[in-house]
Amino acid sequence: MPLNRFLVLASTSRYRLQLMERLGLPFVVATPDVNETPIDGEAPAATASRLAAAKARAVAASHADALIIGSDQVADCDGVAVSKPGDHATAMAQLAAQSGRTIVFHTAVALFDSRSGAMSAELVNVESTFRTLDARTIEAYLQRDKPYDCAGSVRSEGLGAALFERIVSDDPSALIGLPLIALSRLLRAAGVDVIKALP
Repeated sequence: MPLNRFLVLASTSRYRLQLMERLGLPFVVATPDVNETPIDGEAPAATASRLAAAKARAVAASHADALIIGSDQVADCDGVAVSKPGDHATAMAQLAAQSGRTIVFHTAVALFDSRSGAMSAELVNVESTFRTLDARTIEAYLQRDKPYDCAGSVRSEGLGAALFERIVSDDPSALIGLPLIALSRLLRAAGVDVIKALP
């Protein structure tokens, strides 16, 4: 059964692009023009869900007959969002604060059908418990992975996995930024069986 819908990934993230490529389906990438500033008082999980949907809708005008995928991830430390660090000093501080603690990564994926206007979405939570990290370990890790564009200062698909004591999730790819199990479920509901649609 060939793919009968045009797929669009509304993201500039190289991590999401790499994850999407795992599915083996043809798709294009579009840049969503979305203000990602959190709303005052908004819970981290709600921010992730809102932004995933906003990203999918943002590119709909230029893709009138497509299934558009939006995704967003927010790291949550005791109800407070942990941002992408952006620089070495901030990453050092983030990882020191997360040492020995459990951080929840909320990863939302939204599927917008620009033909019908229907939106579906799922939120996947990943509980990530960090092992105790001393300053030398943190410094060595940052020099190696340089995860300054990653929420919570950790690149889990790289050396960052060694920072964790354990990870609990029903969708492991969610930690990297795009929950493929959830996305496959959303696509099936929209009439695209990922495996049967492979070229």
